[in-house]
Amino acid sequence: MTYAEYWFPAFALTVAVEVPLVVALTRQSKRAWERRAGVSLFAQLMTHPIVWFVFPMIPGMTRYTTLALSELWAWLAESALYAVTLVSPSVLRAVAVSALANGASLAIGFIFF
Repeated sequence: MTYAEYWFPAFALTVAVEVPLVVALTRQSKRAWERRAGVSLFAQLMTHPIVWFVFPMIPGMTRYTTLALSELWAWLAESALYAVTLVSPSVLRAVAVSALANGASLAIGFIFF
């Protein structure tokens, strides 16, 4: 498979890991679980293609640098979305939820890919 062909399985794995985690970690939110799941799915749609197709194309950076920058981007962008949409009860909680979800999907992605 080409690099681009690996994207959808990686995206599906990310969604399968992160959406349930975000829903579970934000259960104190006043938002319904369906809303929290939808926002989490939107977060993955917003960040994952950029992680896979934009950051690796930045010239002059090593693979490890682009990995670090792309994961930082995903973490902060998703944190901001969770905070702005009130999926998470606080900004600090949004940052923690995003960090845990992104860390879990990254670790599981390394195992599968």
